[in-house]
Amino acid sequence: MSTTTPTAALSALGVSIWLDDLSRDRIQSGDLQKLIDDRNVVGVTTNPTIFATALAKGEAYDAHVAEYAKAGMSVNEAVLEITTGDVTAACEIFRPVYDATNGLDGRVSIEVEPGLAHDAAGTIAQAKALWAKVDRPNVMIKIPATVEGLEAITACTAEGISVNVTLIFSLERHREVINAYLSGLEKAKDAGHDLSTIHSVASFFVSRVDTEVDKRLEAIGTDEAKALKSKAGVANARLAYQVYEQAFDSERAKVLLAAGANKQRPLWASTGVKDPSLPDTLYVTELAVPETVNTMPEKTLEATFDHGVIPGDNVTGRYAEANATLDALAALGISYDDVTALLEKEGVEKFIVSWNELLDTVAAALEAAK
Repeated sequence: MSTTTPTAALSALGVSIWLDDLSRDRIQSGDLQKLIDDRNVVGVTTNPTIFATALAKGEAYDAHVAEYAKAGMSVNEAVLEITTGDVTAACEIFRPVYDATNGLDGRVSIEVEPGLAHDAAGTIAQAKALWAKVDRPNVMIKIPATVEGLEAITACTAEGISVNVTLIFSLERHREVINAYLSGLEKAKDAGHDLSTIHSVASFFVSRVDTEVDKRLEAIGTDEAKALKSKAGVANARLAYQVYEQAFDSERAKVLLAAGANKQRPLWASTGVKDPSLPDTLYVTELAVPETVNTMPEKTLEATFDHGVIPGDNVTGRYAEANATLDALAALGISYDDVTALLEKEGVEKFIVSWNELLDTVAAALEAAK
């Protein structure tokens, strides 16, 4: 690995770079290995949108789809084989990273069906099934941070399953997610699990916050409103890191850490800029801080590698400034609670749409292969 590039500098600071993308073509072509070797990538995240996109283009899945059609598989069975197949293959590629980092990185995430977001029992059952199906220690099961998801996070952590908690938008929900993780660790400890083998990340979404808040600022239209444009996402994430620091400095957390448990690292998700007028590395450089993961679309990864300027810790000294930003938004009548609740609802809905697209794509492929 190069030690002179911006991605190397980011890694040296303590930021784990995970790619927010996966496809069979990327696995088979050697591209994924190349990103590990040349771009300091140490993990992968997937979601229904990523799989829907991968299946809709290219021919990498054709042979397997034909095989599944011949076997008479249902659409859901075929989707399970395709997605877990890719994740298992990626886990194998990342296994050396997993071993070298003692399980911290080398992680590949796969999500439970988004339609289960408000079904705790269904989420728990599917998380266990995915964990068993992939059967690799470096897989992470993605569970959404809905109210029902909190119960599932605790239950799965208690079983020794490593969880990537997704779709976190608010500071209060982030606190609840950490609490759910700690509760799971306590149960795992009581059950005799080796806590050192359980890892978790809390995926805190960034750019989507700016997209929604900026729309409201544009509607207000004053100079004061315009001055706050594209500041909410970074401010919110910085305060999420403060929540993380405080939670894992608590006596409750210290007892678990002393017993071998791992902290639940913040993961910055949705880090590709949506507004083309913004710097394309904004959500990387502004949120550079140790003990975090930044999961980047390839475009953001390449921009960071090409011209990212890594300033060192850009988070921990800026909590007062971040609070002032959120206070200023509140003073303009922008409701933080309304924004974050809407984004969670929309996040689940968007993944359900993508999941249905994935099912439709596979259904058509199975039909064509008959």
